[in-house]
Amino acid sequence: MDKDCLFCKIINNVIPSNKIYEDDLLLAFNDINPQAPIHIIIVPKKHIRSLSDISQDDKELLGHIQFTISKIAKSFTELKNGYRVVNNCGNDGGQTVDHIHYHLLGGRVFGWPPG
Repeated sequence: MDKDCLFCKIINNVIPSNKIYEDDLLLAFNDINPQAPIHIIIVPKKHIRSLSDISQDDKELLGHIQFTISKIAKSFTELKNGYRVVNNCGNDGGQTVDHIHYHLLGGRVFGWPPG
């Protein structure tokens, strides 16, 4: 745990969240500033700063994240026609919390390019 990390504080119940899913490795909760009708943040409980900071040891965790995002998405009928998964990496990529996380967005049609 990084004592100054917002998501570590949420994981450790220092800051409350509206939990959608939790297991030994991950926590998923509703975003407090949703950009779509469904906007869920998925974070590993292991503190990793960003996708640029993963190691060989994180491969299984990253696969678990992808599997769990799909599982969560399947639990929402509003996402049956599709959804978007976003990982912002670094300042130029739009990352605002230095803890790797994924946005599951859906409930509306998305355009391309995204930004």
